[in-house]
Amino acid sequence: MKTLKGPGIFLAQYAGDAAPFNTLPDIARWASSLGFVGLQIPTNDRRLFDLEQAAASKAYCDDIAGMLAEHGLAVTELSTHLQGQMVASHPAYDRLFDGFAPERLRGNVTERQAWAVEQLKLAATASSHFGLTAHATFSGALAWHLFYPWPQRPAGLIEEAFAELGRRWRPILDAFGEAGVDVCYELHPGEDLHDGATFERFLDAVGHHPRANILYDPSHMVLQQLDYLAFIDIYHERIRAFHVKDAEFRPNGRAGVYGGYQNWIDRPGRFRSLGDGQIDFGGIFSKMAQYDYPGWAVLEWECCLKDPIQGATEGAAFIRDHIIKVTDRAFDDFAATGADQAFNRQILGIG
Repeated sequence: MKTLKGPGIFLAQYAGDAAPFNTLPDIARWASSLGFVGLQIPTNDRRLFDLEQAAASKAYCDDIAGMLAEHGLAVTELSTHLQGQMVASHPAYDRLFDGFAPERLRGNVTERQAWAVEQLKLAATASSHFGLTAHATFSGALAWHLFYPWPQRPAGLIEEAFAELGRRWRPILDAFGEAGVDVCYELHPGEDLHDGATFERFLDAVGHHPRANILYDPSHMVLQQLDYLAFIDIYHERIRAFHVKDAEFRPNGRAGVYGGYQNWIDRPGRFRSLGDGQIDFGGIFSKMAQYDYPGWAVLEWECCLKDPIQGATEGAAFIRDHIIKVTDRAFDDFAATGADQAFNRQILGIG
């Protein structure tokens, strides 16, 4: 059995223009001081990371790894969430997602998509330079606006959406395969891959590609009212990354799963800092240990109430205290009989 690694922290929600959050060495020093031992690095933020340079130069990656090691840190995964979103985008969202792309590409969907695909391929190479085995991203979406079946959908519409999604991702998955890195899709509302059923559709569309895997985040499952523990039982072989994020769902007489277009603080389903929500993390970490999850436990802080620094400070200890150091022997070994085949056959009455 494997003891999972952690605590790690996803830097996307912490990067900013003020110190210590505006350079990787400074944010590494801060994270280490809180007790984190891993960083999940967003590749779209040049204040922290240069993806093109990381793909072109292993020495650049070695320098980063060496600097982090001085603070007792390692890279958990690289992230291309925003670039992955643009691999597939319905025109209804183009103006909104333009902000995720370089200014020169805004308004040009074809070039923006090509850039996003190239970004993913660069991330495959950069991940291999770090010796990583998993990568965090989004799938993008062609059919998200159709998630509720009204008006009635024409026959074959969803099938064609996933076929096209598969066509776009297959070359990227092949690139990650050549690099020896798993693509871990965060199953997330707004993505065509947002639950187990949609992930299965995607697997069919990419021929069950071995590099198509899952970033498990139970908070998004709570907000969908999906059984997040049973999910691990079903899909544990494909879970290769893990965001530790809490959530709560408290329906009322005015709103439910869809949220009523309300702000986060007023929605029945809300993300919370670790320990403040409803998620059974004891159950989750137990299942991760049971199924030999091979990766990291990474804090993703999102909360509409708590200060992010407090969330990170409490989150490091929360994850550390939930990690199960797996046993190297059975608890009843003291009663072992040291039997062999002949002895076993005697017990069965066939010796």
